[in-house]
Amino acid sequence: QVQLEESGGGLVQAGGSLRLSCAASGRSFSSYGMGWFRQAPGKEREFVASISWSVRPFYADSLRDRFTITRDNAKNTVYLQMNNLKPEDTAVYYCNARPANYWGKGIQVTVSS
Repeated sequence: QVQLEESGGGLVQAGGSLRLSCAASGRSFSSYGMGWFRQAPGKEREFVASISWSVRPFYADSLRDRFTITRDNAKNTVYLQMNNLKPEDTAVYYCNARPANYWGKGIQVTVSS
């Protein structure tokens, strides 16, 4: 069993930055593929970014220029650096671990215009 806990969300003005963290408990963190998803009000959950056990990142095409995913296996943590935030980035952001498909509870990010 793996537990995931997101942190670092909050309210930021458009153009600002936030860094989300997802701390994982349990063993074998380095073997998991880790990802971030988000869900805006009234919309389906969507893929944001992922990073494999080999530290290869993948991004949603529309976000790759502003978001960066990294991981620190020594700290069992994955990060999402979000720059030049826009109001449309407002959503609950969820951390995900694959292949077991564990999810965190999510954290709110609100970008004001």
